[in-house]
Amino acid sequence: MPELPEVETVCRGLNKATSELTIIGAEVLLSRSLAYPDVDVTLTQGIKSRKIVTWHRRGKYLLAQLSQGWLGVHLRMTGQLLWLNQDIPLHKHTRLRFFFEDNRELRFVDTRTFGKVWFIPDNEAPESIITGLQKLGCEPFSPDFSEDYFRSKLSKSRRPIKTVLLDQGIVAGIGNIYADESLFKSNIHPLTLACDLTFSQVSALRVAIIEVLEKAIEAGGTSFSDFLQITGVNGNYGGMAWVYGRKGQPCRLCSTSIEKMKLSGRSSHFCPQCQKARGKR
Repeated sequence: MPELPEVETVCRGLNKATSELTIIGAEVLLSRSLAYPDVDVTLTQGIKSRKIVTWHRRGKYLLAQLSQGWLGVHLRMTGQLLWLNQDIPLHKHTRLRFFFEDNRELRFVDTRTFGKVWFIPDNEAPESIITGLQKLGCEPFSPDFSEDYFRSKLSKSRRPIKTVLLDQGIVAGIGNIYADESLFKSNIHPLTLACDLTFSQVSALRVAIIEVLEKAIEAGGTSFSDFLQITGVNGNYGGMAWVYGRKGQPCRLCSTSIEKMKLSGRSSHFCPQCQKARGKR
């Protein structure tokens, strides 16, 4: 699933390609990919002549502020937004198309059909329609993601820290890849209970989260599976990952073999030497 760096990469690409452009038409190829409204024609007729003012990212959601209303997208597992010429043959998993002048279009491609698109009317706030926005915690790059905030949230939880990092109500946008990477960078074992982290560990983890996410954005995200930038280019972070996807390979710091385990139904990669389990000191 695309995480914050991948969604941020797409957001920046969309702003570069589509800001101030007017949507001249749309086509729905798979109705269930349209989360709102539930009638295809409401989208195809309603979105005509709407200009894209700017794209925003909130957690893993993409939000296009239109001249009137909003367009929301969640890529989920395999969703892609691709900026293409209209004469390029359709991928068989193309679900929605948004048409622009000069023979250009924005295609929503989604193999497993978990992704969703919302067309939000003029008089509605995005969070009133996309209710998942109401449940999101603070953004890791915002001033709200302070050490005090993070420590307060972690101190109340007896869940493993890896599980807490995946909770979008704590910090928005972190997923499996960057949770593993951040825990490695801060030398914290993924099974460590959140409430057992010391002040120095919480501080180190907060800094690691920000640094890892910034590095991944610079690399254009990670393309371990379906993620592509809007031009169809892969992200480059995977080649520099510390632990994620590197089971059995030597740790880049100590050469110990990277291990993988299941935690809350998700894979977790870690170095057993650099991330030794420790209790509160």
